[in-house]
Amino acid sequence: MSWAVLVRSAIVAALCRRARRDRSKVPVVPNDLPLPSSTMLSRLVLISANALKGSGPLGAGVVQASRSLHSSSQSLAPVPSLPEKGGKVRHGIIPEELFQLLYPKTGVTGPYMLGTGLLIYMLSKEIYVINHETFAAASIGAVIIYGIRKFGPSVAAFADKLNEDKVAKAQEVKDLAMSSLTQATEDEKKEQWRVEGRSMLFDAKRNNVAMLLETNYRERLHTVTNEVKRRLDYQIALQNLQHRMAQEHMVNWVEKNVVSSITPQQEKESIAKCLTDLKALAKATHAKATA
Repeated sequence: MSWAVLVRSAIVAALCRRARRDRSKVPVVPNDLPLPSSTMLSRLVLISANALKGSGPLGAGVVQASRSLHSSSQSLAPVPSLPEKGGKVRHGIIPEELFQLLYPKTGVTGPYMLGTGLLIYMLSKEIYVINHETFAAASIGAVIIYGIRKFGPSVAAFADKLNEDKVAKAQEVKDLAMSSLTQATEDEKKEQWRVEGRSMLFDAKRNNVAMLLETNYRERLHTVTNEVKRRLDYQIALQNLQHRMAQEHMVNWVEKNVVSSITPQQEKESIAKCLTDLKALAKATHAKATA
């Protein structure tokens, strides 16, 4: 918002405050008597305030600034938002909208002639009487204008810097909140994805448990098979041992009986018979070799 709008708002608020104070002190008089200059001034200020309500950004700023002066209950009608920057003005206080409104009907000099005519009319009809308050207002206005022109740019730059710092902090907080909300959204999506894959996880765990049970069953079955085979092998080995011991006992018994039944004469005859067979076999082998 420009400094001109702020100054206009301050002036209007001061005038409204002075008019309300002066109006409370003035007694009730008939309508046909001339009113004092202060009452005329308050009436003019009130009329100007009503006219400013529909005059765009300027009217919105002035009405918003003077809203705290009203003591009656306010209406719940929506109030137009204050513009970030004020509209264009001429001569530091006259809004550009007034010139644009009067230009099609009065031309370029129309607003100036209208202002001059109104001023002359108010002075001639004593609607506004020049008194000590006029000179005080002119002095105060001159001081304000000088202060605005002298210190306005630096104060505006300082205010803009403060505003930029506030906006930057608000933007930082907003970005931090957006990043945290974005991270929370991503986490929520990830959790939803995990919930969707929970059935697959349960199926995999169920299959793992089934495979583990099957593995345990086969291990126990293999253990039982090995134990049964080992016991059967033991029985077979035991039977083979008994059969071999019986066979060896039988062979030893037969051999012992045969040896005990052979006489010395039979032993000499069998030895002679063996020697005769060996000699015959040697002659046959020698004959084959020489042939």
